[in-house]
Amino acid sequence: MDPSTSATTAAIIVAALVVRSAVLEIRQPGSARREWAWVTDKNAWAGGSLTALVVGGLGWARMGPSALAWGLLAGLLVAHVSGRRSAG
Repeated sequence: MDPSTSATTAAIIVAALVVRSAVLEIRQPGSARREWAWVTDKNAWAGGSLTALVVGGLGWARMGPSALAWGLLAGLLVAHVSGRRSAG
């Protein structure tokens, strides 16, 4: 896969998640605050950072620099999920 295509795909996924959050906020005011509560959760950031380092580091050997975009995406998703778990 072309590195620019891979990074673009990861960016599109992040953009879709942000748009999803905005649409939910329009339908249910206050839902974005709950949806993004993981941003202030230190445990969520720790887990996400570790995931990003592992996925990005291991992927670098196989895919090159484009693995960094996927590592960051994986880290953000892990932080998001673990932040939700600890909040709810």
